[in-house]
Amino acid sequence: MREVLKKFLIVVLSLFLLLVILVCSYMVYINNSYYRIEDDLSLEVINNQKIILEKDTEYSILTYNIGFGAYDQQYSFFMDVGTMKDGTVMTGKSSRGMSQENVLKNTKGSIHLINELATDFILLQEVDVKATRSYQINQKEMIENSLSHYGRVFALNFHAPYMLYPFYEPHGSVESGLLTLSRYQISSAKRMSYPVDNSFLAKFFDLDRCFVITRYEVGNGKELVLINNHMSAYDKDGIIRAKQLELLNTMMKQEYNQGNYVIVGGDFNHVLNIDEEAFSSEQLVPSWVNSLSDEELPDGMKIVNASNNLEVATCRASDIPYIKGVNYMTILDGFIISDNIVANAENIDADFMYSDHNPVKLTFKLK
Repeated sequence: MREVLKKFLIVVLSLFLLLVILVCSYMVYINNSYYRIEDDLSLEVINNQKIILEKDTEYSILTYNIGFGAYDQQYSFFMDVGTMKDGTVMTGKSSRGMSQENVLKNTKGSIHLINELATDFILLQEVDVKATRSYQINQKEMIENSLSHYGRVFALNFHAPYMLYPFYEPHGSVESGLLTLSRYQISSAKRMSYPVDNSFLAKFFDLDRCFVITRYEVGNGKELVLINNHMSAYDKDGIIRAKQLELLNTMMKQEYNQGNYVIVGGDFNHVLNIDEEAFSSEQLVPSWVNSLSDEELPDGMKIVNASNNLEVATCRASDIPYIKGVNYMTILDGFIISDNIVANAENIDADFMYSDHNPVKLTFKLK
């Protein structure tokens, strides 16, 4: 009996030591795989167009977070937590798209919507290149092939090693980023790094946040500075987002003071110039919600309020599948412009068919 017990303890101890070795090896792997992409990084412009911009001419821009092709109406995301008004806490389920076929369907749906809107400039976020969560579908390539008549610039903002969490469906490895497309000549393009949360777990699960600056020559000798923006989503109390906004404000102020035209579009992960409870819902305002108003921007800059801001939300909570009137909804996507631009915006009601975000279209003229 003693001999049997001894063998049992040896087996248990061996298995425990093996588990410790595996866990330690994995932690070393993900830590050694982590790096931040170089700041102030020049980007290559592919298929650059030849036409330059002119003042007093109408142009259009679309911003759209395509949600890596996963977030159709049935989807909920494992990192999202919400609370119903009756106090029930809800947590999302999935860490990947529901299937490869589903991700393809949603990606194709987003591409069809983008083509239908046919804007001069397109700012896209959460475009996967190679990721477990989207079944290795190269969404960047799909979009570029469909919009081959546009010039384009791409910057990575998520490059994670294989993440084993959640254990029931590991999120896996991710290469994803921001894609800017243009019918007009891009004179230069840069990737600028945002401050991020460098705590041990957050740096692996959050993105290597950045914004992409593309510059366009205007016939009057000035430049249009167009920024594709995607700010942090999960930082507690919005501390990291405040630092990111400070950097973005510095950049906008600098360009505006030089006499340039400035447009920032994208997913701000801030409620833009609207009451946090503007849309009816059966959920409480989520803890991640932070607001942004014109008062927090540099002189000469303002948020463009869409004409249908109170009718069409641009983002829905993803702790539960989408049911109209149930999920928390708000305005996270849109545009900030300088006062030497005349513009109006429209939130496009795609009913969250292909993403947890709806697109926003800006029509503008340079003064």
